[in-house]
Amino acid sequence: MATETTKLDTFDRQLLEIVRKNNLTPARVMAEAVGLSESAVLRRLRVLRSNGTIVADRAILGKNALGLPLSVFALVTLERERARELDDFIRKLKKRPEVRQASYVTGDADFILHLQLSGMDQYDTFTHEVFHDDPNVKSFRTHVTIREVVAAAG
Repeated sequence: MATETTKLDTFDRQLLEIVRKNNLTPARVMAEAVGLSESAVLRRLRVLRSNGTIVADRAILGKNALGLPLSVFALVTLERERARELDDFIRKLKKRPEVRQASYVTGDADFILHLQLSGMDQYDTFTHEVFHDDPNVKSFRTHVTIREVVAAAG
């Protein structure tokens, strides 16, 4: 796993920026872009993956690809934030396929959830099963995405 002591040089940072935007960029193209040999690029990428700097290679799907055009952000406040209650809520979120990302945050809310859903009917079901039926959920606020203006890139 990457730590604060992981040293990244200019080449590493340039390669990370390239794979952050498109991890399918051919090594030959990356090599030309950063001024290294193809074998040096491949070696550096192996090291960056093995030390945890690169945590995962993922595909970012179009919002309609899986028939889930509704993107919702929910801010959730819990009644209690003791370890057991937090762990229970996190476990519940990890089981829900609608949850694309969940972050435990500071501020007015305890969690920010990014949900991808087929429509408001599915969100209504989600709110009942995850929020209303949980006595530790104090409140939640919903923000529905009108349109994405900057795409996720990593």
